[in-house]
Amino acid sequence: MADVNRRIQVDLSGQVALVTGASRGIGKAIAIALGKSGAVVACLARNEEKLKETAAEITAAGGKASIHACDVTNSEAAQAAVDAVVEQHGRLDVVVNNAGITKDTLLPIMSDDDWDQVIAANLRSVFLFSRAAAKVMMRQRSGRIINMSSVSGLVGNPGQSNYSASKAGIIGFTQTVARELAKRKITVNAICPGFIATDMAEALGPAIIDEVKKRIPIQRIGEAHEIADAVLYLASDSASYITGQVITVDGGMTA
Repeated sequence: MADVNRRIQVDLSGQVALVTGASRGIGKAIAIALGKSGAVVACLARNEEKLKETAAEITAAGGKASIHACDVTNSEAAQAAVDAVVEQHGRLDVVVNNAGITKDTLLPIMSDDDWDQVIAANLRSVFLFSRAAAKVMMRQRSGRIINMSSVSGLVGNPGQSNYSASKAGIIGFTQTVARELAKRKITVNAICPGFIATDMAEALGPAIIDEVKKRIPIQRIGEAHEIADAVLYLASDSASYITGQVITVDGGMTA
């Protein structure tokens, strides 16, 4: 296991980052990593108490954070959240669209709500926050938008037609918006995590996890901090010439 204290070194001092879905899992790891790298982190999710825990960890590590309880699928709420972050912190440099849910079931028995809720949380939220952030970043003539897709958006997964569609949509959205915003020095990229150790993964049980490991060439599931490392790189000056790209972090699962 890698030493989580010896991670990629990125200096984001003076920058402001916004992370949706920052209350747990990958989003929490990303928010903490950005805070440790010097960014002021605006943490967004529905659960205010969980957001407080994320912000407390950032503060304990010497960083700065604010929390914004928000329904990321609501257009007015998304715009208000971005406005509040800019008003409070003066700018917006990095947006990580990480919020997402699953409602897995086979297509013949998938309900309209199963479809609509996943598309709204996973894809509509990316559109809403990217649109709101783009207006700020265009005025600044700088910015990073990083969208969390999935290997399920690349290869599909039985029982996840809604989830796979939402994550594939993020890839197409990312590549298009990257072309639209490039002239304003705004980069837009997507990350496709593979099977990552989170609360949602743990709920599957050890037997299923062991089966998944057999499909991964590296023979282990990923850690949330390994996704956060990819985010840090894309947020850094070192990635200024990278846009419209899809970076897969999956231990070779889709190789």
